[in-house]
Amino acid sequence: MRDVELYRTILGLTPPWTVVSVELDVTAQRVLVKVDAGAGPFTCPECGAAGPRYDRKPRQWRHLDTMQFTTWIEADVPRVECATHGVRQIRIPWAEPGSQFTALFERLAIDLLRECSVTGAGRLLRITWDEAWGIKGRAVKRGLVRRSPEVVPHVGVDEKAIAKRHRYLTIVADLDRNRVLYVSDDRTQESLDSFWPTLTPTQLTGITAVAMDMWEPYAQSTRAHLPDADAKIVFDKFHVVKHLHDAVDLVRRAEHRALRRSGDERLTGSKYLWLMRPRDMTAPQREAFRALQRGDLKVARAWMLKEQFGAFWDYTYLGAARTFFTRWFWRASHSRLKPVVGVAKLIQRHLPNLLTYLQHGITNAGLEAINAVIQWVKKTARGFRNPEHFKIAIYFHCGGLDLYPHESR
Repeated sequence: MRDVELYRTILGLTPPWTVVSVELDVTAQRVLVKVDAGAGPFTCPECGAAGPRYDRKPRQWRHLDTMQFTTWIEADVPRVECATHGVRQIRIPWAEPGSQFTALFERLAIDLLRECSVTGAGRLLRITWDEAWGIKGRAVKRGLVRRSPEVVPHVGVDEKAIAKRHRYLTIVADLDRNRVLYVSDDRTQESLDSFWPTLTPTQLTGITAVAMDMWEPYAQSTRAHLPDADAKIVFDKFHVVKHLHDAVDLVRRAEHRALRRSGDERLTGSKYLWLMRPRDMTAPQREAFRALQRGDLKVARAWMLKEQFGAFWDYTYLGAARTFFTRWFWRASHSRLKPVVGVAKLIQRHLPNLLTYLQHGITNAGLEAINAVIQWVKKTARGFRNPEHFKIAIYFHCGGLDLYPHESR
């Protein structure tokens, strides 16, 4: 009798539900809790109207282990005949509709799945890989349904490689709360086009800035759907800085090859000196770097142009920023350093949406933090062959969703 009352409390049972018996099988290390709904009354889960019992359907649910014994809940669940909705299975207080696990078990499973791989969580819970993925998928589905249509002022758009051979996903994130809002296949304009209809008119007009790299399909999609898009698109500062770093490295590599042919080894081992910030260098590194700067090297000129452009991000007034860029662009385009000239022209083409950074001050740094989590998910899972599983994993770990099941009452 004490066990019966204990499980009635744990499962949160209220009339007409009662615990009939608790059976312990020591050999099988199993506990079976039998529950019954008695004679009712029964109500339709759709409309709440009372109706006669149509029949009973036997079912079992996996529950939290009892003293390391696998515990199961067993019940003949009545189906009610509703005048409006026909025959419907009544709701049960310990699990969500269609689940083969109790809500308490799923909560534990979700906690484990957040911390380790699907395989590892399944092994600890003693469930199959498919069952673990089912819990994960249902958690994401309920979380997306529960997400409220709140305004997100700052949105970030980026791509994420799913596998080799240029297979990508497009990821849209809330930069203020570092959470994923939307995931779609590929990185085409259509990939981002599918995001905008998911927003309400209030959400759409509430977006003040969208950070992205200089990928034209994303920009075209934003211009097609977002009011006053050109004033809101902000090309990511760090992608521009990366282009400049790459240009410096290309100049170094070409010059290093040319110098080595004449027996000059000055640039040997200097790759990371040109990519580091001087304040992060050790004393010997700083001394070696200054010696290289004093030499008549092309890479030194490329590095100086890269460093000079850094002042662009500190401007407040657009007119002053344009004047600065005009002067910098003349020096860069006349530097006779092909990689630097190419990046300078790239920046010139996209200048209007780099100037918007001075107004909004946002970057995709938050999305890069999300990408780090996604990379951990990929590594833990040993990669994903199924794109849909990858999407579920991204929402699960990075969506900021309410994943837990709520017991039916």
